[in-house]
Amino acid sequence: MQYKKITLEELGVSIELSMFAPEGKVAEWHAMLRIEPRGDFFLGQYRRLCQAEALLAETEEMSGAKPVFKRYFLSDATNQQPLMEQDDTCTVSYIQQPPLDGSKLALWIYLQRGTDIQPAADRLRSTVVRHNGYQHIWTMGMTTGNGTSYVQTQTLLEDYEQLLADYSATLEDNCIRTWFFVRDVDTQYQGLVVARWENFAMHGLTPETHYIASTGIGGNPSDPKALIQLGSYALTGFKPEQQRYLYAATHLNRTSEYGVTFERGTLLRFGDRDHAFISGTASINNRGEVMHTGDIEKQTHRMWENVEALLQEGGMTMDNAAQLIVYLRDGADYEAVSRMFRQKYPAVPTVFTLAPVCRPAWLIEMECIAIQPAENDGFNDF
Repeated sequence: MQYKKITLEELGVSIELSMFAPEGKVAEWHAMLRIEPRGDFFLGQYRRLCQAEALLAETEEMSGAKPVFKRYFLSDATNQQPLMEQDDTCTVSYIQQPPLDGSKLALWIYLQRGTDIQPAADRLRSTVVRHNGYQHIWTMGMTTGNGTSYVQTQTLLEDYEQLLADYSATLEDNCIRTWFFVRDVDTQYQGLVVARWENFAMHGLTPETHYIASTGIGGNPSDPKALIQLGSYALTGFKPEQQRYLYAATHLNRTSEYGVTFERGTLLRFGDRDHAFISGTASINNRGEVMHTGDIEKQTHRMWENVEALLQEGGMTMDNAAQLIVYLRDGADYEAVSRMFRQKYPAVPTVFTLAPVCRPAWLIEMECIAIQPAENDGFNDF
């Protein structure tokens, strides 16, 4: 993995960039764009961010790169999202998870070069990427404004399953990764948990089969009536043996043991590379117990240990990490935690947001995507 930091001093924007670009192969980038607060209002910061994104696209190393998805982290999604221009370049999510550097927004972009990228490919405005017989379906920002968190989760999953059917795909066979953002997670999360469990059971997803890598975290959709926002990644055209689940049983237990339904991580193997999707991971042990209650530094160290154990099971290390998202329950912990991350993972593109974890005792959670070169005979290249 190659890392680079671009500082646009005139705009007050920093861009942390990871690049995986084997010669003659598909290239992948993850970019985290962060704004220096300069006392301007939201539109001023948003315009600076857009200018920085345009300048990034014009650099020689990004020639031919196209966005696959974008996620905007906003400080006030209900008021800010309507002020933003419609983005037709790829699937986009807007979520109220305030950046903890004092700015009003931050942006995560995933880009590729060398594939056929089709934005707004269907009624949910998915981005569909086709290459070497694979079809990657990225669908972000799904919401509904009707019902309880239980009902909204049911509705979103059923709607998404209908969309997958249009691609001759199913939730159980083709969905690789999900993100569930929950308004007022301390009270609304249980509705998500029950609805997802029931839906998965109907599709044959049980503790004896498998679940799906996921993050379930606090976050407000821009629609004030929406309690749940769903994002997902699905893949068609791959062989079942190209996918395997990561457990790190020495450090973590199966999530079903404490009543939830997601996998700790998923490894996808392609002919020329491996992708690891690490779910939202906190300070937990292999009995499902919260570790180091009330101690943000010790929780951070245990969280790192858990994520590194998952990556190790997939044959990777944090040197393969393409991006990190760090969720904090208490913004007052930001200075200490960001300093710890900069010391340990100084080059990896990272964003820190205010987003309560699904158990109140968890003070911090993180997720990541990692990529490493590989020679997996019998599988098509990415």
